[in-house]
Amino acid sequence: MTVALDDLVPYLDDLLATRDTPDYGGAVNGLQLENGGRVTKVAAAVDFSLRTVDGAIAAGANLLLVHHGMFWGGAQPIRGASYRRLRRLVEHDVAVYASHLPLDRHPTLGNNALLARTLGLQPSREFARYKTIAVGVAGESDVETAELIDRARAFATREGGGVVVGGDAPAGRRTRRWALCTGSGASSDTMREAIELGADTLIVGEGPHHTAVDAEDAGLVVIYAGHYATETLGVRALAQHVSERFGVPWTFVSAPTGL
Repeated sequence: MTVALDDLVPYLDDLLATRDTPDYGGAVNGLQLENGGRVTKVAAAVDFSLRTVDGAIAAGANLLLVHHGMFWGGAQPIRGASYRRLRRLVEHDVAVYASHLPLDRHPTLGNNALLARTLGLQPSREFARYKTIAVGVAGESDVETAELIDRARAFATREGGGVVVGGDAPAGRRTRRWALCTGSGASSDTMREAIELGADTLIVGEGPHHTAVDAEDAGLVVIYAGHYATETLGVRALAQHVSERFGVPWTFVSAPTGL
């Protein structure tokens, strides 16, 4: 099966509310690099890198869906690794579509909703406000915190990472109100928001050192489940959705960073 890139891109933009979702200035959500116009196979990856570009090419894909796209730090010279990535994409006619916060917050395909489901949690409210949107999710539960940590560790291990826990999680402690924000989800703002919500457990990808110190003082347990690991879910789900909707095969390019 083959799908026209001009049909696929507007569909993704609408599905992900790309135009209506604010993001960091350099994110450039949507189609970042076009190809000759046809898509026969989709590759999904968390990060845009030489490793994922080569993985997509090796898999025979001509559309690469990524969470962290080609552009982040503003205008940069196209040389070195930037040139090599771009040259390989053009030579092999591979398009690149990136979705950062639009994919993080999607209610069914998003990293946050899917991680909550993976951990056996049911979201009931929004969390992690950013400008006009909420990126994360939150909810109530009644689960031993140690069990929740074990679930997170098992998930992260499958994705090539691990779990770090900040704060005090003594035996018997139960998680009754949680908040979740994937990726670099621990910040002063999200910590404050979690505490204001009355959360006892915060689940994130990663965060600054001070958040673990602050968590202990606030009686909050923070489960750092890995930036990379917590953001594998959305691109996989998106690629699978595209495959089912348009009848093209898909693959995931695993490239864990250990972070």
